[in-house]
Amino acid sequence: MAGTKFTRTATVTVTGVVFAALGATTAVAGPASGPKADPAPVRAALDRTVAAGAPGAFAVVHDRDDASRDLRVAVGKSNLGGTPMKTDRRFRVGSNSKMFTSVLVLRLAEQGRIDLDEPLRDYLPAGTLPADWEMTGRQVLQHRSGVFDHTNDLLEQPGEETTSAFEKRIRNTVYQPADLVALSVKHGKQFTPGERYSYSNTNFVLLGMAVEHITGTSYAENLRTQIIKPLKLRKTSYVVPSKKIAGAHVTGYLTNDDRTKPLLDSTEQNGSWVGSAGAVISSAADLDTFLSALLAGDSGGLLSDESVGQMTTVLPTPTAKVSYGLGLREITLSCAKVYGHGGIVQGYQTQSFATRDGRRTVVAVANASNNSGVTQALTNTLEPAFCGTKPPAAAKFERSPAPAPASVPVADDTRF
Repeated sequence: MAGTKFTRTATVTVTGVVFAALGATTAVAGPASGPKADPAPVRAALDRTVAAGAPGAFAVVHDRDDASRDLRVAVGKSNLGGTPMKTDRRFRVGSNSKMFTSVLVLRLAEQGRIDLDEPLRDYLPAGTLPADWEMTGRQVLQHRSGVFDHTNDLLEQPGEETTSAFEKRIRNTVYQPADLVALSVKHGKQFTPGERYSYSNTNFVLLGMAVEHITGTSYAENLRTQIIKPLKLRKTSYVVPSKKIAGAHVTGYLTNDDRTKPLLDSTEQNGSWVGSAGAVISSAADLDTFLSALLAGDSGGLLSDESVGQMTTVLPTPTAKVSYGLGLREITLSCAKVYGHGGIVQGYQTQSFATRDGRRTVVAVANASNNSGVTQALTNTLEPAFCGTKPPAAAKFERSPAPAPASVPVADDTRF
């Protein structure tokens, strides 16, 4: 994006909704990138997210072609102590981490240090995968590997974890990536690699292990030197097995399966059970910068256009209007196809997407998990944020609501 003039804009508060540019630089040249975000339905979607059981939620829209189209909307509370939700706080991004891991792997592919169409087994420590497991790096990135998701063994039920499982096996237990893979391998291959799509966090644990094995350097150090430092991501980190989120952050709450019981503060947790598949900590501004840099014409120096093209070459999933590439999800909205990822990790839900050219980004966050109503309502911010249209009317929410009719499909694999 050399030669483009950048400016910063001031923040203005209007009736409790904040309109602003992100702290990142904003392009003022070029045509507007799609319809203007509509603040009323964005706020309505966030209000429904809170009504469904999240203490708070926010959405940030950044348009690099027209700063007047930027939007910040925050509703509810950052914590149950009453602190208002703020859009500049840090949070756990869950499976948005997969985008970072994918970039690290694609960079190695560009350097000729990994061939995505050869068995990933060849780029892992000896014995990590059985000798007859031939799934390629590309199939692993696409969730078409046939590798069982180890997280199913750590939870007490399919889907999200109960609070008892969280305290027993997640919050304080430190897992090594090889141990997580071993849990998966015990189940054997689930299907012939390439045969179909099946989301598995173990895929991206394996990719993180490959990054470490090939480079001889930790995943955290690769992330820092290859992505965080070059892009000046000031609020992004990978601190496993440390449990704390440094600096100002949103408090995350795990919803109890027994909805009569209070929300559980799950902010402090070591992320080793998902590792390179879901343990990154970041902020809306940093996710915006990362997505825009990745998808913009020059990829912000992260990847070649060819590699980004591979990441955004998608195959269908079982969810209508949702496809998956190499660590990137594609969602078809009424006005455009957008690319990014969703993420749910104990206490936090995030949807981070951008237009294919990276000119407009949307990051939406809620601080409660284990609640399908929260997931659907938060996902429904994407349509008005990108397309300026109104999401469907929602039924009155109780503590554990049925999802409202969806204007944006919720992928069956956004659990983590």
